Amino acid sequence: MAKKITDKITQDKLSGFVYQIFDITKKESNFIAVIAVLTFICGAVSPYPDIAMWVGFALAGYSAIANDSIQTIGTFIASNSQRPWWLLWLFIGIIFLITVTHSWLRYDGDVSSQILLSKGFSEAPQSFSFLQLSAPIILLILTRMRMPVSTTFLLLSVFSTDGSAIFSVLQKSFSGYLLAFAMAIVVWFVVGAFVKKYFVGKPSNWWIPLQWIISGALWAAWIMQDAANIAIFLPRSLSLGQFIAFCSFIFLGLGLLFYLKGDKIQGIVNEKSGITDVRAATIVDFIYALLLFYFKSLSNIPMSTTWVFIGLLGGRELAISLTKKRRKKKIKSTKDSFQMVGRDLAYATIGLIVSMILAITINENVRKELLTFVFGQ
Repeated sequence: MAKKITDKITQDKLSGFVYQIFDITKKESNFIAVIAVLTFICGAVSPYPDIAMWVGFALAGYSAIANDSIQTIGTFIASNSQRPWWLLWLFIGIIFLITVTHSWLRYDGDVSSQILLSKGFSEAPQSFSFLQLSAPIILLILTRMRMPVSTTFLLLSVFSTDGSAIFSVLQKSFSGYLLAFAMAIVVWFVVGAFVKKYFVGKPSNWWIPLQWIISGALWAAWIMQDAANIAIFLPRSLSLGQFIAFCSFIFLGLGLLFYLKGDKIQGIVNEKSGITDVRAATIVDFIYALLLFYFKSLSNIPMSTTWVFIGLLGGRELAISLTKKRRKKKIKSTKDSFQMVGRDLAYATIGLIVSMILAITINENVRKELLTFVFGQ
């Protein structure tokens, strides 16, 4: 009798799991169809470098905008949700155009603010494998699952010509996470009492222009770091026609992102305590901008802005739970905050593992460097 009950429970669990998978597949049928078409296109164009580089760029452009840029404009979208999407788009889009135009003019056609001129990334790809082109598709899938994945690891690592360059990126990114996490905790411990006392009621009108100024500066700092993730498929020096194509696609992609109000990944930002308050959003953006400008001034080595971002929000969330009394369900417990920090870190780690697997599979140089590092041969 007990065996029959156990078998029945197991069968019910299995049926429930199968139904859940079927339900997800049904809901995401359009997305799955798009992924299948994009995968086929990548396979078809990979033997033709002149076509493949633009297909890879387009996929990287949209996937990076959908996942990574939400770090910088996510709080901007969340705290300005009552404003027309096209107004927010024009503001952010114009800053993008100004930033990349400055880089293109100053650095002889380079739109990455010299990030792609650093060791291991200075050589533009002359040919493309299927896995290199499909890396942005993997990023799209992980984004759909609301994972804050590092586009720097996922997109740049598959093109690195020097294994040591990847280790430099890892070191700089992990340093960014730890510094952001610690800085967020310290800042929110210091300003916690001030926030509790003065951040009540409706924000003063002057907070709005202040937030827009800081959000614009943050967005420009992010472009200086992460434009490399999009331009990695293209020549290191873009002609005028290539530059116009680059700018037009990203500008229109930003419009789609704002129209969709951040899409799936925006939930990572919205779930954080009080982040839709323009005052809290402004403080988060200010600290984040300082960190990005600081790391950009240190060196032109690429770094994962995603790891800095989740470190910043995680430290802030933990500090809030430690300094404020819980007000029913409005403030998360310390345990809940630790779980949120751990989950975001786990998702980012999954992206790191996937990117390293791709890099090892594609790049012989990376594979040799890793074997030497592990086995000392």
